[in-house]
Amino acid sequence: MYSTPFSPAEARAARARMGLTLVQVAASMTSCGTPVHPVLVQGWEQGWNAPSDQHLFALADVLWCDTVTLMGTAPRTLVEFRLARRVGVERLAYLLGMDPSEYRKAESTRQWRGDARQTRALVEILGVSPRGLIGITGRGAELEELLGAGIAGRWKAHVDPVAEIVAVDPTSVGDALRIMHGEFYRFSERYMGHLAARNDASRLKEIAAERAAYLRRLPDRFWELVGEDD
Repeated sequence: MYSTPFSPAEARAARARMGLTLVQVAASMTSCGTPVHPVLVQGWEQGWNAPSDQHLFALADVLWCDTVTLMGTAPRTLVEFRLARRVGVERLAYLLGMDPSEYRKAESTRQWRGDARQTRALVEILGVSPRGLIGITGRGAELEELLGAGIAGRWKAHVDPVAEIVAVDPTSVGDALRIMHGEFYRFSERYMGHLAARNDASRLKEIAAERAAYLRRLPDRFWELVGEDD
């Protein structure tokens, strides 16, 4: 079952900083349109249960802190980034043009499968970079596989599939793939040139090692070329 990320210790500390009692917190939340009982607030602070998303937003308002403070962790997942931006699932799903249950599944599985438009919208709403979203949504391996196939074969055929998942315009993706394809091809040219010349085997090993190192940092090179090397 879904549970809002929440730190009882941070909630207690935030209330102490404000000098409020449990009763005062509950009364303030109720007056702001989110009715709660002091016992419920106590339950959050003791770790007996966690607040709902809306309760978290209201509690942050009353305690004059951000939701990240009450979560007790820097955002790392779709859920945490959404809460940091104080957006409910229904609202976010509406903005994305997605069924709420479909979006909730993306959060629970940590696997994002939205289309290019939805991905671009998610980047903007969550306030993350396209590269950051790839890490958050667990599509790093998929991107690396597409990049590898693109530079080793027909790079133009991989422009749209890559652009679909990275929230970067196809022109920039195409430029990056074209450059990377050329860089990778030059490794083969150098290798075959030394092989034909029957040069020292150590030089062949050196080129092979350089090629392997290039492949290991393929995603980094891609993000550098599209201007997202944060």
